[in-house]
Amino acid sequence: MNIHSARSEPDVRRQYYEKIGRHSLSPLWESLHSLVPKTPTTLAVPVLFNYREVMRPYLLEAGELISAEEAERRVLILENPGLVGQASITNTLYAGLQMVLPGEVAPTHRHSQTAIRFVLEGGGAYTAVDGEKTFMTPGDLVTTPGGTWHDHGNDSDEPIIWLDGLDIPLVRALDAGFAEAGEEQTQSESRPAGDSEARFASNMAPVDWQPDRPSSPIFNYTYEKSRDALMTVAANSQIDACHGHKMRYINPATGGAITPTIGAFLQQLPAGFETRSYRSTDATVFSVVEGTGESRVGDTTLRWQEKDVFVVPSWKNVEHRADRDAVLFSFSDRPVHEVLGLWLEERGEK
Repeated sequence: MNIHSARSEPDVRRQYYEKIGRHSLSPLWESLHSLVPKTPTTLAVPVLFNYREVMRPYLLEAGELISAEEAERRVLILENPGLVGQASITNTLYAGLQMVLPGEVAPTHRHSQTAIRFVLEGGGAYTAVDGEKTFMTPGDLVTTPGGTWHDHGNDSDEPIIWLDGLDIPLVRALDAGFAEAGEEQTQSESRPAGDSEARFASNMAPVDWQPDRPSSPIFNYTYEKSRDALMTVAANSQIDACHGHKMRYINPATGGAITPTIGAFLQQLPAGFETRSYRSTDATVFSVVEGTGESRVGDTTLRWQEKDVFVVPSWKNVEHRADRDAVLFSFSDRPVHEVLGLWLEERGEK
């Protein structure tokens, strides 16, 4: 008997799927193309977060509603509109805007997730990592590797605001998230401020030192030094058609990324310069340090100014154009792609 003579093929298949579903089985042929796509696909979309008119006013309002101690971390999550409810700016990265007001302390804790902080506004506040303080100024990149004790305090007379970047979605996907509160609100100082910079940030290291973790031993890459390096290279190098002048922050112990899961970059775009189209598999979050301009991401044009944050999802074509000399900070999940052999880029031609 021909089964199709009594029942239509869609009905037969639907009943079959329902039957095997009761045993936690499903047909690969119905989902193969989405599981193994021909090119990378993502729900994340290009988006810009306006600092001056939106993020900063709302963050200051949050400062009137809740204390840093009560909140533990007073942060506004930058959530990608394509990933609503996931507290994610890309599929693997989290971003938030954090503020510590004068006299406040964000209490000591640690977690398996790795964090980077890029300072947007304020000065005189500090981050302490495993007993060593570093004082934060705009443009500084501060790291708190996974598992390190850290707290933040503000002894100045003005708010300090920075962009947080963490690998929370990636760690969540791996079911590897742990967190622990410290016994004290602030850490006891075990090393003087600037100790790690002296040991590791001058092309030197203690003679018998061996790294004990995969993240960089430097936890404050100051903007003054980073910008000087970028501008010196820009003055003495041919400009790259897709990136302008771009450098990466490195772990001096390995020459690789500053953390195993998050890479960070700084680039300069001269006034009037327009990049060629570029795309890569890593998803990237940009923060505008200096200048104004626009970025075309896929079919979306994002107009940016200083301190704005914008997102370029995986495998989306991007072109940058600077109205006036611009410096862009960015971070991405490129280190993960590279170690897994997944990273790929495509450079457009004129």
